[in-house]
This record gives sequence, structure tokens and C-alpha cells, in this order.
Amino acid sequence: MSGVGGAFETAAAQRRAALIGYLPVGFPSVKGAIGAATAMAQAGADIIEIGLPYTDPLIDGPVIQEAVHRALVGGTRVADVVTTAAAVSAAGVPVLVMTYWNPVDSYGVDAFARDLAAAGGAGMITPDLTPEEAGPWLEAAGRWGLDPVFLVAPSSTDERIAKVASVCGGFVYAASVMGVTGTRDAVSDAAAALVARVREHTRLPVAVGLGVRDGAQAARVAQFADGVIVGSAFVQCLLDAPDEQAGIAGVGRLTAELAGGVRAGGMRVGGAADIAAGAAAKTPTGQYNAPSGSHTR
Repeated sequence: MSGVGGAFETAAAQRRAALIGYLPVGFPSVKGAIGAATAMAQAGADIIEIGLPYTDPLIDGPVIQEAVHRALVGGTRVADVVTTAAAVSAAGVPVLVMTYWNPVDSYGVDAFARDLAAAGGAGMITPDLTPEEAGPWLEAAGRWGLDPVFLVAPSSTDERIAKVASVCGGFVYAASVMGVTGTRDAVSDAAAALVARVREHTRLPVAVGLGVRDGAQAARVAQFADGVIVGSAFVQCLLDAPDEQAGIAGVGRLTAELAGGVRAGGMRVGGAADIAAGAAAKTPTGQYNAPSGSHTR
């Protein structure tokens, strides 16, 4: 079983949702990002996403855009993503890279997968890569033991959800709203319905992202989802802090609040069984069966 699958199974055994935190690499600095992600792990995050800074962040709202801009201005490079993955995975949590496709394509798909796996990374989330164009990535992910995570949205048709879920490893990422990332005053009413629709097509865990900002919202999402994804709220902690250490401390406090939220929210009846069944349905290595052939982007 993959590290991501194991994290979901552990959370399910505790009758709760998993907490997944996101931070961009290189903000407020490479060292500071590692410190903040490590603080997340120590305060209760089950899985950590690290973002590869990109000049044209299509789904990111103003908070993450500002942080990514500062990371790029500060000289963050793809090599720093690998370094960060190695440092954060050493803290004992699975690490996923969240990235748009172009930097990976430029680096070399198999080379990126190889280097990420060597650093202890668990997989990659690719918001702008479609399953139809993901052949090289799926093959590389299978070769190097990484989980490929794709997104579905409230606008996704049932046919599309089935297609996306069929190529996912680890979990399915359910974007709870149409639009860019950012905290919101309330959790979208579409989130629970989307999770239910996804579960009709897969036994993989379903994690909800885009909008969660505090423990109360995390508790609400944890009532119907297998995982709660939080990003902008963590980045805002770093942006608002007077210095790097204060920002890291703020990230730790917010993680503890959110970890309490997913525990208070519990988990829907049958959630643990679904996850266990999904794990049993995988291959012995915990990976999906990569399709033969490839597509070019």
C-alpha cells in the first residue's frame, strides 16, 4: 500500500477524515517552507501537499498567487521541490507534489517521477492534466511507485467522474466549488453531493478541497468526506506573520485546530469500510494498474 493509502486507512481506523495541508515550495523561503510543512506534520496533518511555484497558476486565488510570486522572485527552482519533498517526508508523513503540467513536462516526466520517488515523495496532483493526455505520467507513476491524483468538480458529468477516478491513485481530489482557491465563509453545498457522486464510481477515498479555513469548517467537511484539504488558510498564516518563525508557529496552531476539527466531525457511516475495500482492490504494491500505451501532450 502507498503512503497516501496508508494515511487514509489509519484515519479511517480512527473513525475520522484525514487532514491534508498545502504549502508552496520556497515561501517564505525554501527553509521556511520546510519548517512550516514540518510544523504541519508535527501538529496533526496526515498528508502534505507541496506546490511547485508556477508563473501562471490557473486555479490558484490571490493568496496562493502572492506566495508563489514571492517564491519565484526569491529564486525557487524545481530542484527545491525535490529537496523539500525529501525534508518533509523525513518528518513521517506522505508528501504529494501539486503542480501544473508544464514544469514536469519540461523537466522530463520519467526523470521527475524518478527524482520525486528517490526523495521519498508519495505522488503528484496535476490540476491541468487530463486523463486522456496523462499516459506518460501514469506510466512513470506506476514505474516509480507514485500515486497520480486527479481532480473532479461539481460540473463534472458522471461519465467524467468515472474516467478520472479510474486513473487516480491514493485518493480522488474533489474541488468543492467552481473557481479559484481561497478560503470561504461557508463550505459549498455542492461538496457533499459531489463526494456522493464520486463514491458511485470508486472505492478510493475522496478528499474535498478549496475553501476550508478553520476547525469548524473542517469538522463539517469531515462528516461526509474521507479527507479535508486546506491550503490558502495556511498560506495566509505565513503572509500575515511579522517574520518567518512567527509564520511557522501560526501554521502549527492552525494545523492543531484543523486536526481537532476532523476528529470532532468524525466520519460518515461506512467510510472506513469503503476505504478498506478500496485498499484491497489495489494491486499488492498499493498502486493502480497503469494503462498500456501513452499519449503525448
